[in-house]
Amino acid sequence: MTNLHFKLSTLAISLAVAGLCTGVVAAEAPNVQVAKTQEPKKAKEYIEQIVVTGTASGKSMKKVDASYAITTIDAESIERLAPKSTADLFKAVPGVWAESSGGVSGANVFVRGFPGGGDAPFLTVQLQGVPVYQPSTLSFLENSSLFRIDETVQFMDALRGGPSSVVSAGQPGLTTNFILKEGSDATEGRFKYSTSDYGLQRVDAVVSGSLAEDLYFMAGGYAQESSGIRDAGFNSEKGQQFTVNITKVLDNGKLNLFTRVTDDHGAWYLPTPLVAGVDNSYTQVGPLNRQATIEFGPNGESKAIDIGDGRGWKGAISGGSLDLDFDGGWSLVDRFAYTSGDANTLGLVPNGSPVALSTVADNGVSAIGAVSQKTYGGDTLVQQLGRWAVLKNIEALTNDLAMTKKSDSYQATLGLYRSDYSVKDWWSIGNQAYYLVQAGGEALTGIDCNDNKDSCDWNYDISAVGDGKTSAFYGAFEYTFSDQWSADIGLRNENHQIDYTVDEGLDGVINKSVDYDQTDLSWTAGINWQFSDNAGVFLRASEGSKMPSFDDFRDNYDAYTKGENLIKDVTQYELGYKLALDNLNLYATGFFNEVKGDTFVRKPGDPAEVLTNEAYGLELDAAYFNDSGFSINMNGTLQSTEITESPINKGNEAQRQPKWQIRLTPSYDFEVAGLDSTLYGTLSAVGDRYGNNENTVVLDGYEKLDIGLIVRTDGGLKFELGMQNVTDEDALTEGDPRSADAANGRYIMPRTTTFNVSYDF
Repeated sequence: MTNLHFKLSTLAISLAVAGLCTGVVAAEAPNVQVAKTQEPKKAKEYIEQIVVTGTASGKSMKKVDASYAITTIDAESIERLAPKSTADLFKAVPGVWAESSGGVSGANVFVRGFPGGGDAPFLTVQLQGVPVYQPSTLSFLENSSLFRIDETVQFMDALRGGPSSVVSAGQPGLTTNFILKEGSDATEGRFKYSTSDYGLQRVDAVVSGSLAEDLYFMAGGYAQESSGIRDAGFNSEKGQQFTVNITKVLDNGKLNLFTRVTDDHGAWYLPTPLVAGVDNSYTQVGPLNRQATIEFGPNGESKAIDIGDGRGWKGAISGGSLDLDFDGGWSLVDRFAYTSGDANTLGLVPNGSPVALSTVADNGVSAIGAVSQKTYGGDTLVQQLGRWAVLKNIEALTNDLAMTKKSDSYQATLGLYRSDYSVKDWWSIGNQAYYLVQAGGEALTGIDCNDNKDSCDWNYDISAVGDGKTSAFYGAFEYTFSDQWSADIGLRNENHQIDYTVDEGLDGVINKSVDYDQTDLSWTAGINWQFSDNAGVFLRASEGSKMPSFDDFRDNYDAYTKGENLIKDVTQYELGYKLALDNLNLYATGFFNEVKGDTFVRKPGDPAEVLTNEAYGLELDAAYFNDSGFSINMNGTLQSTEITESPINKGNEAQRQPKWQIRLTPSYDFEVAGLDSTLYGTLSAVGDRYGNNENTVVLDGYEKLDIGLIVRTDGGLKFELGMQNVTDEDALTEGDPRSADAANGRYIMPRTTTFNVSYDF
């Protein structure tokens, strides 16, 4: 597959240079034009945005006509939200709880009360309508880690539930679809420089235009580095990305080719000790401990690692689409993508609570710094940290073909989805040693655990390889009864095959082998009543599944060998209301869901807890505008969760998900000294959560305030100053997921100030 990716990437770039094509999405997204001034949106224009996600045909439609819950966030809104990672943007989506406190990669994302202990098992990230990787989550890898936001993004759709169990990858939870900017007849672009109070140096650039008649291009990317939002004492966040998007407008449609090459990583922020002197600016990794030598395997082999590399993505996603219309109401949309690269994880992972040095020192009195040679007394706090190394190589080739027949009263679609994917894993996790509890604290000598590997707690070393094939045949039918009433139904028959082998212990012996072949049926049905030009109601039911992937078999190998299929069954019901007035729009969606067969494993080797979860709640997505330049956006979620089946936690609430959350984003456009200006902010408030399924660890609710100011000149210059977490709130997003009893937690990001200047031409 590597040769194929090289050919696809080379083809896309060559076409751009040669002037044979330029980028477009399969759906009919409007051409992007970088405006020299930003006019306030009217509410009705906002709600009538084009959405391209959730349609079986692959064609675009107006958001106001959609009979499912979907949120669209455009490039201007993304810029104001100033997400520090891709998952950070998902906080603006109702029904979603995103923990983006781990850094640029490695978020935890929860959807509508669905169960989960970490990562993002019910999230699929798409680029140009194609999943970046078929499995939504592998251990130490979730979809958002494979995507970086930059100036080449035009907008993002976020689809919750609804028809998602039938279309694309069949994700029953959340599907986020990032659409790239595309060219037009006018040559235009943007150059942008960004800096911050944590040493950020970043340059973004994007340019688009016409190469020939009906032939367009967009190209752009970024290069950046910093010591990290939590200062590591070295450039712990650095990387670059380059994207080319090419579009050829045909007589009866469009052809699109794109490639996106990324090499970007950042320090992996982990739960920190909850003791005096440690706050939300603390990070374990630093110059005194970033380099380490780990031992692994039965013969004590060693490997030097740089923990400062943290988590990241070094790879490429290339693909495209063909969108054709034929006589008689027929159309064809084919979307495809190839993903390959490395998504490695290296970090210092806490193993238990901090303790006094005297309790672990060989002499019971003191120990010596491994680097500084300084002697530390017995009352010094130390903590056992694991030097974890997870090396992961992935590949995926995905194609989604849909043929549609449309008439005045109905639309019928038949589709064929196929994804072939693989993973190669090498892990050495454990490798415990005691370190000082201070930012970048060094390891110590004179402690048996540090000087003798075999005396420490545990190590889990594996080499694993896996191949998967997901094939699905889907169909959808929509019928319009009148101007007010329409209904639709969809079916998906999915076959899922996994071949997977694991060498636990790195001793050359395969002790887990999987040959899995299972088929499952999903469906969705909806009714839409547009009872006036400004308002409507929809009702939807769906049943989908999350098919098991590689790590599900490793963690639940005994269940697999006993014949259990490990499929997570998801049933959902939605009732939605939509309103569009001249200065107000509102989406309100009530939901109920049940997830059967979820498994939770705290750490490798622990027994799995098999769960059934139920949740119900209300999602709100609203915006208000007036002629004076004031606007305010609001999204909120109110939900109740319950573990209805569990051997030990029946009746408890789902872990790590708040009962309520709300985000208010006001904005005011005004003129000062002849310059167009915008003052904006975001106030986020979150309720209490439980840190574990046992509901014994309470994570307190919190409020967070972000503010910003934009000033524009007539010449295309724009200046933006922003401050995130103005009050420096030090709330926790999670406790210690590997030990509920350990006094550790992961903080939200500390206060930061950013500044950028851009030039649009």
